[in-house]
Amino acid sequence: MTTLYRGGRVLSPEHREASAFAVADGVVVWVGETGRAATAIDADLVVDLGGALVTPVFVDAHVHTTSTGLALGELDLADASSLADLLDRLSAFARARRGGVILGTGWDETRWPERRPPTAAEVDRATWGGVAYLARADVHSAVASSALLAVSSARGLPGFLGDGLVWLDAHHAVRKAAYAALSGSDRRRAQEIALDHAASLGIGCVHEMSGPEVAGLSDLESLLELAGERGRVDVLAYWGELGTDGIAVAQRLGLAGPGGDLFCDGSVGSHTAALRDPYADDDTCGALRYDADDIAAHVVLAVRAGLQTGFHVIGDAAIEAVLTGFDKAAGELGREAVVAGRHRLEHVELLSAESIRRMAQLGLVASVQPAFDAFWGGPSGMYLDRLGPERAARMNPLSELAAAGVPLALSSDSPVTPLDPWGGVRAAVRHLTPGMGLSPKAAFAAATRGGWRAVGDDETGVLVTGAPATFAVWDAEPVEPAPADQRIASWSTDPWWSLTGLPDLDTTPECRRTVVRGVTVFDAEEPTR
Repeated sequence: MTTLYRGGRVLSPEHREASAFAVADGVVVWVGETGRAATAIDADLVVDLGGALVTPVFVDAHVHTTSTGLALGELDLADASSLADLLDRLSAFARARRGGVILGTGWDETRWPERRPPTAAEVDRATWGGVAYLARADVHSAVASSALLAVSSARGLPGFLGDGLVWLDAHHAVRKAAYAALSGSDRRRAQEIALDHAASLGIGCVHEMSGPEVAGLSDLESLLELAGERGRVDVLAYWGELGTDGIAVAQRLGLAGPGGDLFCDGSVGSHTAALRDPYADDDTCGALRYDADDIAAHVVLAVRAGLQTGFHVIGDAAIEAVLTGFDKAAGELGREAVVAGRHRLEHVELLSAESIRRMAQLGLVASVQPAFDAFWGGPSGMYLDRLGPERAARMNPLSELAAAGVPLALSSDSPVTPLDPWGGVRAAVRHLTPGMGLSPKAAFAAATRGGWRAVGDDETGVLVTGAPATFAVWDAEPVEPAPADQRIASWSTDPWWSLTGLPDLDTTPECRRTVVRGVTVFDAEEPTR
């Protein structure tokens, strides 16, 4: 069956004035102007686009699907204005829930007048002694109720801080216990909510970052089963477990790789990102979980198995460890073998110019979250409090990564920040540190094609003849683009640099339809599932 889409504005490097395209068997078979479509294509079905903009779908390259669905459908604390407000919301939710585990996420004490997290005793009172897990915004620390602590193995582990606050290994133990309390139906419903929401935003693919310390194997297997249903967005999954066990899971489940949230360190907000020098507001350098030898051994295993890997790294000490590990692996295997793997670094926030150069030499992909800067960067943000002005100004140097030739894939780390692809593009362009942002064209490319390239797919993510028919249809007014960043355009051969007609970033286009390999996964005119 051949479907002709006509009467739109098609963002395609194949034809600058394209207003129509045709799809057959999940592949784009023609791109051109509407006036020529009737003679060029014998269509079985014609879809009038009504002047809408058609683009490749967005790819969110770092997502926690179940947690995202729980935040959307359960207790989202991201906009709690104070500690007292959080406790009021928690109490109301507990009354309505009438038992069962409470999973909340998103609180950020740096935005509250009290400037401190809740205690276990306060959570106990608000929930009448219930089982509650309340993750901080970065999901690298949490507050647990006494009832949850009692059924976890957190006590005595590194990161058990008392008063219900946990991080590091204690946090992983508490999160594992909380997720174990979810029923299979609760888990599936959360995953459905997250994937349906992603599709409604023009996201056609998410990279799931799973692992034994995240949501566990049963959660991942459930998600992969759901994603296999026709009419779902693509889910490309990683399993964050070091060594042969991680390799075995990735091979058995056919995953993108044994990597992703392999936690070399934690987060800046929780004081667990590994730094060379102490935090500005706490006498700690965070926590480095893996040294260069651990990292090198894992990379060697992954390369020999023909798999892609990657690591969660945020602080400069963690970045140094992982780059040294990759250098050691390259010394054993040869640099070409490592570069060919297109391995990833997730977050990679506090970067020096030398680290960026080394990333480029190793062929590493940077999976970055521009919303982190929008939420916590700038002259009065959390980064400044935690790191001081000099290091805060070095956070998330997107323009320097792109100019050095490091491939970028934009993501949200949802539920850390919301699924919001246009917001991510906007944040990448309007970086709060002058000179660190991307051009609109570079940001959009990183949010679309960059996500496919990050998993080794160089065909998807561009609307040209022969490419998978994976696209989104938008209500959006076109504007003339900003000039290309010549530091990138001077070396790039990517056809994206010829594109024009991206929408105004002051507005958020509304998604009409999302299509993945010719199958509609969201249609605004159809009732939701």
